[in-house]
Amino acid sequence: MTIIFLFIYTLTFFSIPSSFQLDEFTYIGFTHPETKLSLSLSDSAQINKNGILQLTSDTTKLTGHVFYSSPIHFKNSSFSFSTCFAFSIRPNDVKLGGGDGLTFAIAKSKDFTSALWGGHLGLFNSNNIGNFSNHIFAVEFDTYQNFEFGDMNDNHVGIDVNSLLSNNSALAGYFGDDLVQNEVNLKSGKPILAWIEYDSITSYVNVTISPSSSKPRIPLLSFPVRLSSIFEEYMYVGFSASTGLVSSSHYLLGWSFKLNGEAKSLDLNTLPSLPKTRKKHKSTLIISLSILVPFFVLTSILIVVLFLIKKLKNSEVIESWELEIGPHRYKYIELKKATRNFKESELLGFGGFGRVYKGTLPNPKIQVAVKRISHESKQGVREFISEISSIGKFRHRNLVQLLGWCRRGSDLLLVYDFMPNGSLDKLLFDQEKCVLNWEKRFNIIKGVASGLLYLHEGYEQTVIHRDVKASNVLLDDEMNARLGDFGLAKLYDHGSNPGTTRLVGTLGYLAPELTRTGRATTGCDVFAFGTLLLEIACGRRPIEPIGPDDLVLVDYVWSKWSEGSILDVVDLNFKGDFDENEVLMVLKLGLMCLSNEQLGRPSMRQVVSYLEGEVEIMEDLRVPSGGCVEVGGFEDYLHSYTPSSFEQTSSFTVLPKT
Repeated sequence: MTIIFLFIYTLTFFSIPSSFQLDEFTYIGFTHPETKLSLSLSDSAQINKNGILQLTSDTTKLTGHVFYSSPIHFKNSSFSFSTCFAFSIRPNDVKLGGGDGLTFAIAKSKDFTSALWGGHLGLFNSNNIGNFSNHIFAVEFDTYQNFEFGDMNDNHVGIDVNSLLSNNSALAGYFGDDLVQNEVNLKSGKPILAWIEYDSITSYVNVTISPSSSKPRIPLLSFPVRLSSIFEEYMYVGFSASTGLVSSSHYLLGWSFKLNGEAKSLDLNTLPSLPKTRKKHKSTLIISLSILVPFFVLTSILIVVLFLIKKLKNSEVIESWELEIGPHRYKYIELKKATRNFKESELLGFGGFGRVYKGTLPNPKIQVAVKRISHESKQGVREFISEISSIGKFRHRNLVQLLGWCRRGSDLLLVYDFMPNGSLDKLLFDQEKCVLNWEKRFNIIKGVASGLLYLHEGYEQTVIHRDVKASNVLLDDEMNARLGDFGLAKLYDHGSNPGTTRLVGTLGYLAPELTRTGRATTGCDVFAFGTLLLEIACGRRPIEPIGPDDLVLVDYVWSKWSEGSILDVVDLNFKGDFDENEVLMVLKLGLMCLSNEQLGRPSMRQVVSYLEGEVEIMEDLRVPSGGCVEVGGFEDYLHSYTPSSFEQTSSFTVLPKT
């Protein structure tokens, strides 16, 4: 009686997985009556009478799947795993070769009804291949060289993550005791044992194969990959196989699996025997060859041509000087995929320099802004290199961080942190309902001032931004200000005098001395910052068309100051709900920054001291006898130059939300 009990227990343990132990199972063949209850078979997969599980038959364009019916709880603690299985791939015709291969797969679902046959191996289709949302880890035993996926040959083993572009691959084989690799023909039709092991501590996947029951000491593939980012809490384990224009029969003879431990090894001598091969009539072979070979050759040529065209289209020539520039250099194809081929729906804004797109980079998944400089832009390679080499080294919480760059021919691209709340001018002027109270505005002012102080004094060189304005102030997810767009920035050593340069910038922000000397200084940034202060406090643009004349914001503020009604200029959107002392201080500070004389303006260090309350502003601001601004002659200065006189290469338009 005891012997009978032990026999029944042993048969149950080795033939079907325990319903109470879903982290370990072993199949010695697939003959047990309960096997169909524990396995989920789909498409052409079936269990033969001799106990062999057949995924595909000698028919073209097939897929076959078998998965363990219950999901495995991978993330209950650690999720190391081990599996051992015996398989055989038998081509329908040896001379034509095999097609297309078999995979061991771990996936979030066992439903692959939308997957394609052939090179997609029954796991993916043309729409989802490569998507990080697939959550698929697979080891492929590939018997068909598919140029679309960069296969090395028609007899290799590869490790795949969410795609069939293998993360690592090797010619099918095993290492003997003499450390020499011996080839294994996956299409031999003979049984082959495979071991796949993952250690969650070291994050390494090891893949080993052998034509015998003895496991080689050295794995064929050993590859580092963190499956924690791929696996969900519950995943399905199983196999997928497919045939294409050439057919093969894919067999499973046995399978064992264990979570957080070593799976039971299989002995080829105890597994079911493969069915005998059937000889095909010679005429059938001749007919098949006459039809398939020309088709196969033409298809292969077409695939190669399409592959080469795609490669050439996305290729990029890297010149020697580019290797010396930091920071990170992205591949063009990475940014193309991140922005969904620079799709219009991803467009954040545009201007004279080109366009800015929203993008998503994988591994790790982050959102970025990709600035694509237009071919027609006057910001060419020289300014592009300047922007990379300078802002790539900036490190300040109130400056937009440059993450990397790319150049492909005449395409120039910069990759920045993504600012979800857009630009300041959008929130000041383009919103039907203002969303910026005074507290937020004052915090933005202090942030921009801190960023400018870093540029003027905190960096290894003096940096003149030359295009400080509301549209170049971007806001992060916490409404903190980040000064961006350094395409016009000019750098010189501390203590030295800046040289003359061409007149660039935006009308309304340009310091008057620029037209006289052509010399950009930190005082020019202070002048533009003064205009920005008045914009934020008043909710008005620097120049606004009102009737036949234009309203010049600085003149308007001075006139109200001289009348003693300065609070009339405050933005109506928050009037009555603001700190009056802070608003008055900002208005006075704006007028000081807008002094017509460069030496009459405060430095950014003094500006920050005023804003932080360390120093009080004197009360002796006066309107000069000439009329307009102490800043002297600003109205005449504005009307002396038309917009066409200025090279507005950095103007920027923000698209409204859809």
